Amino acid sequence: MTDETSIKKAGYVAVVGRPNVGKSTLINAYLEQKIAAVSPKPQTTRRKQLGILTRPNLQLVFVDTPGIHKAQHKLGDYMNEEAISSLQDADVVLWLLAADEEFTAEDRLIAEKLGTIRKLPPVLIALSKADTVNAETLEKRQKQAVELFPARNVLEISATQRKGLEELLQALLQYIPEGEPFFDEDTVTDYYEKEIAAELIRESALFFLRDEVPHCLAVRMDEYKERGDTGAFIEATFFVERESQKGIVIGQGGEMLKKIGTRGRQEIEKMSGRQIYLSLRVKVNKNWRNSPEALHLLGYEKESEK
Repeated sequence: MTDETSIKKAGYVAVVGRPNVGKSTLINAYLEQKIAAVSPKPQTTRRKQLGILTRPNLQLVFVDTPGIHKAQHKLGDYMNEEAISSLQDADVVLWLLAADEEFTAEDRLIAEKLGTIRKLPPVLIALSKADTVNAETLEKRQKQAVELFPARNVLEISATQRKGLEELLQALLQYIPEGEPFFDEDTVTDYYEKEIAAELIRESALFFLRDEVPHCLAVRMDEYKERGDTGAFIEATFFVERESQKGIVIGQGGEMLKKIGTRGRQEIEKMSGRQIYLSLRVKVNKNWRNSPEALHLLGYEKESEK
C-alpha cells in the first residue's frame, strides 16, 4: 500500500482576480515572507511573479498575476496579457473574489475571459477577506460565486488572519500532479533581489500618494551596487507623466520623496537583512503608459513583442 506522505507533488497555481483583491497578500502569507508588493491601491502588481512554496514532498509555484481589468492604455493591455497567458500553463487556477463587497464588472470580465480559454485548467474560487463579513454575507457570496462561474470548489480565506489557508492548500493539491520540484528548496521567487527592491520602492510610493499619481508611476533601477558583505547602494528613478505629478511625488521641500525613500529603504532592509543606502529622483516621461518605447525600457513588454 502506497504511503501518501511519500508521494511527491509539484505544479503551478495561477492566481487571478481583479485589482486589489489580495493575490499578493495571499502568496506572501503562504511563504511567510514578503516577496510581492502590497498596497490598498489597485493595480499594484504589474508583472507576473512566482512565489515558490516548498514543503516536504510538495512544491507549489504560485504565479502572482496583474489584476485583470478593462484596459485604458498599453500598460493595461500588457498587464491583462500577463495575467491571461499565465492561465494556460498552470495545473490549477485559483481565482480570488472579495467577500466584503458585491462582485464587480471586472469580476464578470474575468468570468468571461476564463470561459474563452481553450483547455482551461481546473478553477477553484477563494473568497478573500472572509474574516470581515458575517456568516449570512459569506453564504450569499458562495451562491453568487457559483452563479458567476462553475468552479470546482469555493472556499473562504483570510490571508491576513491566516484562516483557511491550509484547507485551500489541500484543495489545490488535488489538482497538482506527481513530480519532482522545479526549484531548489531555498528558492522563494523568480525575482532577483534588485527586482524585489524596485517593487518595494514603488509600494512605498503607493503607500503615501493619492489620487491618480500611483497609476502613472513607474520605477527604474539605475544602480544596485554591493558595499562589502553588509550593505548595498541603490539609485532609482521614478517616472511620472506630468510636471504636476512630479511636484506631488517630490513634495514641498522634498518631504514626500524623503518619506517614500525612508519607508522604501526600511522595507528593502527587512527583505535583504542588510543596511541599504537609497537615492531617489523623479523624472517626467509624458504618456509613458502608451509609449511602446517607454514600456520596453521599463520592462513592460508583451511576450509577443519580445
